[in-house]
Amino acid sequence: MSTQADIKSIDTLSLVKVALISYAHDSSQALADIEIEGQRGIDWITVDRAAYWKAEMRRAADGVNQAIKDLEHCRAYKKVGDNAPSCAEEKKNLEKARKRLQRTEEKLELVKRWTPVVLQQFRETCVRLVRFREVIDVDCPRAIARIEQMLTALENYQTVASPRGTSTSGNSATQESVARQTDAHDDEPPPKEDTDS
Repeated sequence: MSTQADIKSIDTLSLVKVALISYAHDSSQALADIEIEGQRGIDWITVDRAAYWKAEMRRAADGVNQAIKDLEHCRAYKKVGDNAPSCAEEKKNLEKARKRLQRTEEKLELVKRWTPVVLQQFRETCVRLVRFREVIDVDCPRAIARIEQMLTALENYQTVASPRGTSTSGNSATQESVARQTDAHDDEPPPKEDTDS
């Protein structure tokens, strides 16, 4: 594995950092929206629809009872001599009321049957989203911090002179003066040794 960096543009790394921050924010918002909408759907099925079809079933049962009373009333009070009345309208209303009751019972049964299935699916989805939430809440901030460290290190590296005497900051006059001072010290004669001893 190479220990050298091949950096073409520090600005690109800054853009990656900005994009990662934007991604983390947008993803976090999307997850919150998914959870809210999912819970709204669960509540609609398990609470709203259950209550609605229970109330509809009660109304339908009341409608059947009323249709039976209307049919009995027709048979008892519309009798002319020995001829029994047909009460066709009342019979039709009773049949319609029974069909409505049957439909509401089926709908309520469907709600009861699908409620545990929907709840289980929602729980499983939430478990899957936990890992994604960890990526957003833990891994993204960690990656952003790492990119910030890289940016700081690269900016510091830009200001440091290279071993050859060239600097990425472009201050060659300072480097030449340092080089001249070193050369000047090399031309001086070495100090004399004491030979009296």
